[in-house]
Amino acid sequence: MSEERFGEFVLVRRHEGGHVAEVALDRPKAMNAVSTEMARSLTAACAALGADRGVRAVVLTSTHERAFCVGADLKERNSFSDADLLRQRPVARAAYTGVLELPVPAIAAVHGFALGGGFELALSCDLIVADRTAVVGLPEVSVGVIPGGGGTQLLPRRVGAARAAELVFTARRVRAEEARELGLVDELVDEGRDREEALALAARIAANSPVGLRAAKKALRLGHGLDLRTGLEVEDAAWRTVAFSGDRAEGVAAFNEKRAPRWPGE
Repeated sequence: MSEERFGEFVLVRRHEGGHVAEVALDRPKAMNAVSTEMARSLTAACAALGADRGVRAVVLTSTHERAFCVGADLKERNSFSDADLLRQRPVARAAYTGVLELPVPAIAAVHGFALGGGFELALSCDLIVADRTAVVGLPEVSVGVIPGGGGTQLLPRRVGAARAAELVFTARRVRAEEARELGLVDELVDEGRDREEALALAARIAANSPVGLRAAKKALRLGHGLDLRTGLEVEDAAWRTVAFSGDRAEGVAAFNEKRAPRWPGE
């Protein structure tokens, strides 16, 4: 396993021969509250991983034992003027967009508090694995703002418009068991096992064609919410990007030769 630091607060670890990248939020003194500096580091880490054709899956984790991420750094923002807040907005937004636009499957490993922007980081991933200590929610209206990291758009796509409205308008926190029942998280695991299980899931994903994974994610994301006919055109366009690839040829050959594929990744 190799490690690379992006700024002071984001650590990237490589697993499975570099095919699985773990992005660890590492600001324990602030329970991973997203400061301006941390946002810039997360954006840089996601850009680097997105450009790395060797990466097949990303896992977003936390080094803090009691929190995934508590959201925006409100202590920092308390010192902001309106002009400061306006200047910081694109910096913060870029961090959430960086996670959302990762071209490979992304999994959030959640324990403890994942609130506000912290939960939005998890929602920006394709899958969320949570342990039984997890507490999630979008409490922004309770401090006079609204979710600004994609929450008003990503949450309805998970749980429907009415359920999302109830959660956003009440600003309530949801514990792990209910979160699983509502579909706020995808897999519920025993306490302390969220990272391990998320990495294991990422390893299973990364065993598949890197070209196929990127194309499948693109089709899923771009096709969501479209009418069926248009969605099928999106799927066909994505299929064409893999149909004549080296990965497709290798996958068919490996199947017929009854062996594990050796993906060329192109």
